[in-house]
Amino acid sequence: MSGALRAGLRLAGSGWAVRGWAGRRRLSQAAAEGGGAEGGGGSGSGSGSGSREAVERLVRAHPVVVFMKGSPAQPLCGFSNAVVQILRLHGVEDYRAHDVLQDPDLRQGIKNYSNWPTIPQVYLNGEFVGGCDILLQMHQNGDLVEELKKLGIRSALLDAEKDQDKK
Repeated sequence: MSGALRAGLRLAGSGWAVRGWAGRRRLSQAAAEGGGAEGGGGSGSGSGSGSREAVERLVRAHPVVVFMKGSPAQPLCGFSNAVVQILRLHGVEDYRAHDVLQDPDLRQGIKNYSNWPTIPQVYLNGEFVGGCDILLQMHQNGDLVEELKKLGIRSALLDAEKDQDKK
């Protein structure tokens, strides 16, 4: 990957504590273990938009799913915007985005479902990846290219690298 692309996504002063990609539990494991959902607040059973079943349907509805603030065309926070830009850099245009600001139950439900307190949240093939920090780390170390490949998505960065090599 070109240095310009890396530099363009580097977030200055990011001192986040990062839960590593390798340490993630598969969603099927989480469901079998009770999902790590915290008690109360719409995380129980039911048919509302924040229920475990409703969230699971959304997560599994498409190979790439993002829960964000705003929409890909108009992200309403810098972290959601960064996720959209990373996906765009990789040429991922076909994904499902859900605006949690439009639905408070979904906003809390997705946090309970993943046991992850922040938005945005990214899911690849039904598996929780993490937020902006994890996606950025995966982008920087090349793991995102590999994970997209598993989904049958060829990263546009591979073509960009080829073009750079020809020059």
